[in-house]
Amino acid sequence: MSGYAPHTAGDIAAMLAAIGASSIDDLFAHVPAGLRTRAAIDLPAGLTEPELRARFEALAARNANGAGPAVFLGAGAYPHWVPAAVDQLLLRSEFLTAYTPYQPEVSQGTLQATFEFQTFVALLLGLDVANASLYDGASAAAEAVLMARRVLPGRRTVWVSSALHPHYRAVIRTYVRGLADVEVREVPFAADGRTDLGALGAALGPDAIAVVLGQPNVFGVLEDAAHAAELARAAGALSITATAAPPGACGVDIAVAEGQSFGLPVAYGGPGVGLFATRERYVRSMPGRVVGETVDAHGRRGFVLTLAAREQHIRRERATSNICTNQGLCALAVTIYLSLLGRQGLGALAATNYRAAHAVADRLEAAGVPRRFGGPFFNEFVVQAPAARWEALVREGVVAGFPLARWYPALEDALLLCVTEVHGARDIDRLVRGLAAPAARAARG
Repeated sequence: MSGYAPHTAGDIAAMLAAIGASSIDDLFAHVPAGLRTRAAIDLPAGLTEPELRARFEALAARNANGAGPAVFLGAGAYPHWVPAAVDQLLLRSEFLTAYTPYQPEVSQGTLQATFEFQTFVALLLGLDVANASLYDGASAAAEAVLMARRVLPGRRTVWVSSALHPHYRAVIRTYVRGLADVEVREVPFAADGRTDLGALGAALGPDAIAVVLGQPNVFGVLEDAAHAAELARAAGALSITATAAPPGACGVDIAVAEGQSFGLPVAYGGPGVGLFATRERYVRSMPGRVVGETVDAHGRRGFVLTLAAREQHIRRERATSNICTNQGLCALAVTIYLSLLGRQGLGALAATNYRAAHAVADRLEAAGVPRRFGGPFFNEFVVQAPAARWEALVREGVVAGFPLARWYPALEDALLLCVTEVHGARDIDRLVRGLAAPAARAARG
């Protein structure tokens, strides 16, 4: 039988004897019995290696083949073509096996890759300084809220757009749940799918810490980030935008984003990588690490860990975050991907996706499947279509986006569709035919 536990019964007995314990359970005796009972995990018995392989092969056989489904699902994780060079470079052992450099200056290759990543993020987000990445876009948004609280102590209200991705909003609420002096309040979205900035302006007061919105938002609609930043600034609050567009020019103070689109596959929803940038005056309140460039005693270029404000590096009460890693391999994938595309390639890709999404939206509109929101959009858009039709199309091999009623009960019969460069003409035709059929029957009837 293939085992996964490295310690034999003899090893365990020897270790227990050395510390004077009679059993493994003795090590947890100080934990109340009620908590130990609740923490029990009902795991099935272990499998041999052949059994495990057969199990995974059976699960894999349930997947559709390559000629199967046409998938137009986005809603936070987006399909893009990833050059083969990205995975090949990630497989190099010096990167693949690397972990957090506790003696960072020894790891010059890792530091240089991180420095290049920070440079890309600062350029993309249009701000002065970026950190060495966070876990994902949602945790980056929550960390940005905590950072705003450090910058503006004494204030208590965080205003979050209800059109911000629900996962982001949930993570923000989880982060601040134990903080009695912080309250999260939501701003509604308007009929065009954008955050109701009129309602935001009326609600903002002197206790506002920050305004948080997505760009584009969860509906794929582009927000008026500049106006939102102006409203926040007028109230003395900071503005936080979860975006992959340059928010610095809009006056945003902190920008975060999910970097999955830049070289990471859609693999059952992960992994992701959180992009985080801010203005230089706030750098000491920023979570995570910052790698800097310098020269050594001989004048040679080198890289150093310039700022590491986590609790393992400094006194706990002064730490900005307890985040212990920087998604190094995922950040490296982003760096390689952006290096391969370059400034012109990334712009061309964005234009391609913009045109593709609008072309599909126009075809659906002409076929009697209207858009739900009138605001400008990028990559994703919402259409009005019966929820029952989504289920039927899935059975026919077409995943027609995401039914928004799962997140927004009021948006019944609304589908969030994503179109990128990976969607071919054949699959787009299947989508349009599938969604247009009920509309055509209704028009005839």
